[in-house]
Amino acid sequence: MTELKNRSDFHFFHRLRVRWAEVDMQKIVFNAHYLMYFDTAIADYWRALALPYEESMAALGGDLYVKKATIEFNASARMDDVLDVAMKCVRVGNSSIVFHGGLFRGDELLVTCELVYVFADPATQTSRPVPDELRAIFAAYEAGEPMSTVETGDWQKLGSGAGGLRRAVFVKEQRIPEDLEWDEHDVTALHAVARNRLGRVIGTARLIREAPGLARIGRMAVHRTLRGGGGHGAAVLRALEAAALARGDEAVTLHAQRSAEAFYQRLGYAPHGEGFEEAGIAHIEMRRALR
Repeated sequence: MTELKNRSDFHFFHRLRVRWAEVDMQKIVFNAHYLMYFDTAIADYWRALALPYEESMAALGGDLYVKKATIEFNASARMDDVLDVAMKCVRVGNSSIVFHGGLFRGDELLVTCELVYVFADPATQTSRPVPDELRAIFAAYEAGEPMSTVETGDWQKLGSGAGGLRRAVFVKEQRIPEDLEWDEHDVTALHAVARNRLGRVIGTARLIREAPGLARIGRMAVHRTLRGGGGHGAAVLRALEAAALARGDEAVTLHAQRSAEAFYQRLGYAPHGEGFEEAGIAHIEMRRALR
């Protein structure tokens, strides 16, 4: 079915651990669950493309429907195995998209699959040609190219895109009052936005001067479905750090939501002072030296 037999044939992997509910009395995974593993991996594959699925399909004027799913078994996964589900887009036809997958336990290939999707009109479910933009995204990702770009600029240049994402994340999702979200710093700050290959803003933050030699990054937001993978937030943060360093700042500070504290720690930030509440959400100040 598929000629992709080794881990080196793939560069997308989704990791999972086999749970009790997924195995039989012999602690071997039920056959039906393998298809679920591959389907879950496909969802993460879309995140790797920096494409929020629902919004992206709406922008492309279609949706994807499974036409065929084929699985070939080599060996069984067992209770508590840590598995890597690999996926690769191997062909884009006129209206079809073909993925090959492999389920690995370490370097051992347990199961392979072929998933065939059809791009179609969501109202009539009649096939449509795969849009050129989507075709190009698949080719770029499988070639190892970045799926997003980061741009910096002032509010006049980037405010529409940055403001739209901030409203979605802070006002609608986190229910922060509108009058607390917008302030006088927006017009003087340096803003950064990350865009995917459809031109949609998926990450944003801003940089202001806190004190001589000290910059402050704030209003950090990443699209809800793209958090925890893809490095979009980190890319925005690094772009603003580079701008702060270039203008002579020696350190950068930020007010991290407690739920994101580990994210900032991985990027070199350390807690500074005691925790506090801001807009009804627990925060901690964190700092990182730039020099």
